[in-house]
Formats: sequence, structure tokens, C-alpha cells
Amino acid sequence: MTAPDALVIGAGPAGASAAIGLARAGAKTVLLERSRETGDALCGGFLSWQSLARLAALGIDAAMLGGQVVRRVRLFAGARSSETMLPEAATGVSRLRLDSVLQAAAVAAGAGLERGVHATALEGSAVQTRDGADLAAPSVFLAAGKHGFRGFPREPAAWQREDPVIGLRLRMPQAAALDRLVGDAVELHLFDRGYAGLVRQEDGSANLCLAVHKSRLGGAPEALLRRLGDEHPRLGERLAFADWSRGIDAIGHVPYGWRDGVTTPGLFRLGDQAGVIPSLAGEGMGIALASAEAAVTAWRHGAAGAAPGFQRALAARMTRPFALANLIWRLGENPRTASPLTACAAAAPWLVRLTSRATRLG
Repeated sequence: MTAPDALVIGAGPAGASAAIGLARAGAKTVLLERSRETGDALCGGFLSWQSLARLAALGIDAAMLGGQVVRRVRLFAGARSSETMLPEAATGVSRLRLDSVLQAAAVAAGAGLERGVHATALEGSAVQTRDGADLAAPSVFLAAGKHGFRGFPREPAAWQREDPVIGLRLRMPQAAALDRLVGDAVELHLFDRGYAGLVRQEDGSANLCLAVHKSRLGGAPEALLRRLGDEHPRLGERLAFADWSRGIDAIGHVPYGWRDGVTTPGLFRLGDQAGVIPSLAGEGMGIALASAEAAVTAWRHGAAGAAPGFQRALAARMTRPFALANLIWRLGENPRTASPLTACAAAAPWLVRLTSRATRLG
């Protein structure tokens, strides 16, 4: 069997879109995915207008995804609220749907998709798997998402190390009353030491994601959500439609705000393996798609040797959106500043639109 030109670790949006570009460029590409079936990843249900444009460049238009159109952003903090039109229309779609469409496009482009292959470490150009196999290629694209990968630590800022951030997700079934409440908005509910984001998806269900500090958890995730619903009536109004029997997904110690521009020749680090933007910016999927696009372009011009330059350039591009998203996150999770932040958003909608553009990876 001919050795591949490129190995892509992880078949999420970053990995699958990289595999599409590599295969279309003529590279013999193998896409490795740890799960045997496509699942619905914890978060990432928001696709900005830029993300939709990048998907369209891959031949995937909004109609193929069938998502919910998102035209406005809504903020809640205490008794205050604001609502602002987004600069352009976005989409709410489940990761199950997005990943399935991208993986099918990668296979159609000629990439091989191997499931149930759990890559655990990298040594030079060799990928080691949990079952002891060694796989090698001149170029490796690391797109393992938020999962930790041996040898590639992602250290959060000091203030996060003292009080780590946990990601939670509750799926909410379709309900006509919930549709009327949320409509065509993505909602951000700000609270002490965390926030919740809510967006509707292609089947009418809603994805409620939280980024919350461990000190705020104080027990089981369901108990926290019920407390938040009691403390924040607008969030509680939405949680009234929750199906608690579905369970709450969780991922620990998410290094929001981390980014790194260092790599070795032959190793292209994509998506959350290159940088993890605070999730309230709604640009996680944007970074996944943009990093894959840039990595494929760099590879086409310089093959394996282009990786270090690509990584430095990507880290530089992430500087402004990460800094702004970090600032808004810190203000939003502080009860003393969250309410003034929301009041400012209500008084100056142009500032919200400007911020929405500035937190995209251009």
C-alpha cells in the first residue's frame, strides 16, 4: 500500500475541511477519527457569515446544512438585556450535521476516512495509536479538537489555572414556545463566573452551552443549571423546556484564550490545537475552518517545510480576536461589569456589530 502524503488527526470541522483541500490538491490523504460513529460534539453550533463563506468555497452551502438562520445577538445580564442585528446572517447547526457533511465531502474528494483509530502521540512524522500502531506521512495535520494530546500541552492563563473553566452542554428539544422565545437570535446569558450561550439548530432543537469556572459549579451540573435558572429568570424561562433525562455533557479544564505559534516542519496544528478562543465569541468553528484553509494553502506552496511559517502567521492572525474576546469574557463573567456591558450594547448597537466583526479570524 502506498504511504500517504498527509495524515489528518481528527475528523471534526478543522480536520475534515483540511482533508477536503488536501485531497483536491492531489495529496494522498488519510483522515483518522477516534470515534466509530459521528457524534454531536459538545459545542460549536454557531457558524458566522465568514464560516459560511469558507464552507461555500468547499462546495458546502447553507442549504446542505439546513441550519437555523441567526440574524441577531441577544445579551442578558441581571435585569438588563440588549438585542442587536448581526453584521450578516449566521447559522445554527449541530456538530452532528456539520461533521457528517464535511466528512462525506472529504471522502468524495478522495480522502480515506479511518474510524476507531485513536491517535495518542506524535514523534517526528510518526503517529502512535492507542493499539500500538505507528503511522507515518511527510505531513501531519493535528486537528484533535479540545482533547488533550500527549506532548502538546495547552496551558491556560494563570487566573484560569487557579480556577479552571469547565464546558457544559444541555440539548433542549424542539418546542414551539421556545422557538418564539429564541427566534432567530443567538443568546448570551451572563452570570457570576460564567456564561451560557443558546442557539437553535437545524431540527428545531436548541444547544445550550456554558463556560463556567469550577468554583461556581458547587456540585452536579444539573444542580448548577437549576440554580442559575432560579437566579436569572430569562434563563430559567428557557430552561423550563429542558429535558433533564438527556443528561448534561461536560469537558474539563478548557484553556480558553490559549494560542501557540510554534511547531516543527511537517506538523500543522489546526483549530483548538492551535488556539482556543473564548467561546462566547462564537468563532470556534471559524478558527477551525480558517486554520485548515491556511494550512492547505501553505502546504501546497511549501509542503512539509511550510508548517513553522504557517503556525507563526496563524498565531499572529489570532492576536486581535483573542484579545478582544478575552476582554469581553472577563467583563461578562464579572457581576460588577456584566450589567454595564449589556447596557452599553443596548445603547450602542453599532459597537456590538463592530465587535462581532473584530472577533472573527479575517
